[in-house]
Amino acid sequence: MNPRPLTVVLIVPTGVGASIGGFAGDALPVARAIAQISDTLITHPNVLNGAQLYWPIPNALYVEGYALDKFAAGCWGLQPVHQNRIGLILDSAIEPDLQLRHLQAADATRATLGLNITDCVLTDRPLQVELRISESGASWGTIGNPDSLLRAAEKLIKQARVEAIAVVARFPDDEGSLALENYRRGKGVDPLAGAEAVISHLVVRTFKIPCAHAPALSALPLDPHLSPRSAAEEIGYTFLPCVLAGLSKAPQLVTPESQQHNQLSITADRVDAVVIPATACGGSAILSLSGRSSVQIIAVGDNKTQMQATPEKLGIKALQVNSYLEAIGVLVALRAGISPASLGADISSLRCLSD
Repeated sequence: MNPRPLTVVLIVPTGVGASIGGFAGDALPVARAIAQISDTLITHPNVLNGAQLYWPIPNALYVEGYALDKFAAGCWGLQPVHQNRIGLILDSAIEPDLQLRHLQAADATRATLGLNITDCVLTDRPLQVELRISESGASWGTIGNPDSLLRAAEKLIKQARVEAIAVVARFPDDEGSLALENYRRGKGVDPLAGAEAVISHLVVRTFKIPCAHAPALSALPLDPHLSPRSAAEEIGYTFLPCVLAGLSKAPQLVTPESQQHNQLSITADRVDAVVIPATACGGSAILSLSGRSSVQIIAVGDNKTQMQATPEKLGIKALQVNSYLEAIGVLVALRAGISPASLGADISSLRCLSD
């Protein structure tokens, strides 16, 4: 008899200044390594997106953050696909030359990667993205015309029958700001990430369809002190290729209305382990999954964030490890059916329950 497949969820929250995964796709090596020991890896765009850099991981599911929360809560399932029909939304605030750069990037993925990108829609009004930093240090943002975004998405879904949507919004250029300078040096918080999440959440919540976002920005001047963790965003004119590659095989979202037609979808009761930064355990997905006794929460200490939401403060039972290398060792033990506690030098005596 084949053993139960090992399903792992890897979360690095967006816009919280994670020292690993808070920059330009710099948690992708972690995802690649964990995928080697997992049958199914479920993660989100912040982990896998690296601007023009990406890596095909056949057993990884690319799940937008709001959809991941609904999956973890047991509300939605995930249906793997061979390929999605992708529609592209461009913010009408993007300058003509920059629009053309993004259209050419989309054409390049069609010609070179074989992606099925069917149609493009320009929003009928500028989206008017604004960026914010909260008191906690996390980034967030607002959209001035969310109705325009939703009308564009609805047009793609109804007229082009797309199965996933990529959005490119014009973000404010922030050249010279301290936040941007710190980010390019591999410190602080990604100032764009929180607003990006707002955009994709809105589309996924409204239409229950895979969605991811790429910001449109003016090119920055060369910086000889650029951090390797931020460098992926500075090698071209667009961050769109990784988004299109991810959405091409993003699982379809199985809601209660469609459940009867998707008996083979992956649900939260399949999850065996969650890997999360130790100070960022306050998100909806981790709180939902921590309530399942069969799920091993693995909290990684050296992935520092701006948050202070530790398992102890939240009453979450978690196995604390120092690094992702150690977390991978725990997953190897779980897959082999070995208690991680038995691999240490000290093993406590068996406890006897009293009446």
